[in-house]
Amino acid sequence: MRKPYVLLLGLLGLFPGLTAVPAHAADNGSWSVYPVASKIAARPYFYLSVDPGQTLTDKVAVQNKTGGPLTFRLYAADAYNTARDGGFAVRTVQERMLGVGAWARLAQSRVTVPGHTTVTVPFTLRVPQGAEPGDHPGAVVALDDRVDPGSGTLALGVQRAVGARVYLRVGGPTLPALSVGQLHISHHQPLVPGFGASTATVSYTLHNTGNVTLDPKVELKVRGLFGRTLLDRRLTRVPSELLPGQRVRLTETWRGAPQLDRGDVTLTASASGTRQSASTAFLALPWLVVALVCVVGVAAGALLVRARRGRVRRSARARPSPRVRPTPSRPRSSPSARP
Repeated sequence: MRKPYVLLLGLLGLFPGLTAVPAHAADNGSWSVYPVASKIAARPYFYLSVDPGQTLTDKVAVQNKTGGPLTFRLYAADAYNTARDGGFAVRTVQERMLGVGAWARLAQSRVTVPGHTTVTVPFTLRVPQGAEPGDHPGAVVALDDRVDPGSGTLALGVQRAVGARVYLRVGGPTLPALSVGQLHISHHQPLVPGFGASTATVSYTLHNTGNVTLDPKVELKVRGLFGRTLLDRRLTRVPSELLPGQRVRLTETWRGAPQLDRGDVTLTASASGTRQSASTAFLALPWLVVALVCVVGVAAGALLVRARRGRVRRSARARPSPRVRPTPSRPRSSPSARP
């Protein structure tokens, strides 16, 4: 019986912090991809600027760090923010491309790099006349042709890739714009108030509605009854690059949230040239206590109604029946006397 097969594309090197690599290369330990250095200095990424209708040419280097030859599929791809944490990622080769992935063409779609060797591949970037101005991020990706086989009932294959980022700006008016929405707070409290810590989860959506990449800063403020400050925090789990048109759903954990309070949550997101806020209200209640109070209230109400009905019945039994008046009898007429 043939095992089911799953293909995972790991875009290593596109996510900073995965491995310790030189600043000039995206690297996974076996191979790296990076822009060809100019005579002046090395470039960590491709920084390109072009007007609509123009064409650029550049070169990408693919370095094999292993002892044997490696064969790669080369392609250009559009970038996006991951839904999980807003990280920088690129489309797979099967996905539809609209920006860099559609405009860039490499001189070779496949290349075999001998062990401990670097191969340079030119590429051409043709920006159409009607291209929208602003940022169009992407990457030049070297996808390993090999698939690491899995084991077990479900054969899980992993295909690895490394990509060099492309930051392309198309000439024209730029508009930084950021929106905040779907702000929600949910409480997680101990069953018995005072026995355990309570937390709250604040979830929200950041949406880059402009045409340039943003580095958003997010502040969270919570005010309780009578304007008391319960929380004032600069959030750190925010994407450093929110790409144009991208929307991410993020959460923030608030430990030590109140178990009994009512207040307002305000979240403010700002970036260069834009600032937006969203607010929502919350009511924190110890639900076990509320449930017990409701049960006691219902029971007390039932007893009160029952006692009232009992008083009504006793009053009805004690009330005397009305006296019946006798019907007056007619006086009998005496017989008429005879003469």
